[in-house]
Amino acid sequence: MYSFEPTEEQRMLMDATKRFAEKELQPAAHDADEEREFPISLIEKGWELGVLQASIPEEYGGFGERSAVTGILAGEELGWGDLTAAMAIMAPAMYVIPILVGGTEEQKKSLIPPIIEAEWKPNVAAYVEPRFDFYPLEMTSTATKAGDEYVLQGEKSMVPFAHIAESFLVFASLEGKTQAFVVPSQTEGLVVGERESLLGIQALPTYKLSLNDVRIPAESRIGGEDGFDVQPVIDASNLATAALAVGLSRAAYEYSRDYAKEREAFGGPIAQKQTIAFMLAEMATEIESIRLMVWEAAWKLDAGKDASKTAYLALMGASDMAMMVTDRAVQILGGFGYIREYPTERWMRNGRGIPNFVGLTMV
Repeated sequence: MYSFEPTEEQRMLMDATKRFAEKELQPAAHDADEEREFPISLIEKGWELGVLQASIPEEYGGFGERSAVTGILAGEELGWGDLTAAMAIMAPAMYVIPILVGGTEEQKKSLIPPIIEAEWKPNVAAYVEPRFDFYPLEMTSTATKAGDEYVLQGEKSMVPFAHIAESFLVFASLEGKTQAFVVPSQTEGLVVGERESLLGIQALPTYKLSLNDVRIPAESRIGGEDGFDVQPVIDASNLATAALAVGLSRAAYEYSRDYAKEREAFGGPIAQKQTIAFMLAEMATEIESIRLMVWEAAWKLDAGKDASKTAYLALMGASDMAMMVTDRAVQILGGFGYIREYPTERWMRNGRGIPNFVGLTMV
């Protein structure tokens, strides 16, 4: 049975992440959302916390070992600070960890250290496809073997920082099996489209990406000639997204709870009114239950057990929970909840997109 007590190292990382989220991310979140850009200086500060580095062994430039539990604990705190900033800081994880999980030894040693040992760089994944029935194990983007090369075709969407990315980890179907390929940004046939306009995560620049006869060397395939099993990558991304949703929901709950304690109407704080009190109780209950499911799935992943079902259920539960909690937060603030000067409307917009954010980061 897994423990509910973080290790000393995990506690130190959580505390450092929480301080950064409280002092840096939350105060900057409103202006970043309005301006549709998060300061790169803050993203670099978040990178320096070492959340990803703590999951990378020393031989590949990190200072720890792969731990999904550590990742979701830190991810929750970043999500509490600001969902958009958290995804920006953690975006390189979706590039690095699949290489760590499925890459050959040569790929790990050549591709991971330049990212991990340096300042934050926009090496990101092209994972999501622009279709309503997108399913990661049945991608329409394709890879075809042509001699000592692979030819990539297809369309990707919600690729963060694609306009300044140095390299992409492109996921595509090869003979019906989803695989990943390293594609430098200057590769011929790779076209970055216009920036997407989304309901939420306004400060995270995402783009469509077109793959038009993109030719890459055979050694660009993660795992070499045999490839790798992509399911653990899907599980880890589901968990990262669920952990961010828990953090986002915690922020919305705590803010609306404190507001309800201070806001007086009809002779006392509205938190004492039965309707509001029941809302807050249900919000807290859902957050705690989903957090436990996320922890369980992360523990299974670290223990080498089949975590696919639990990770997927955690994501689905987190998606519904985030929408419920953020919507209730807006309701508790009444008219103020719908005004842009208050964070609740931003949390609700961001929370609505949780199911669509899988593939933007992972643990």
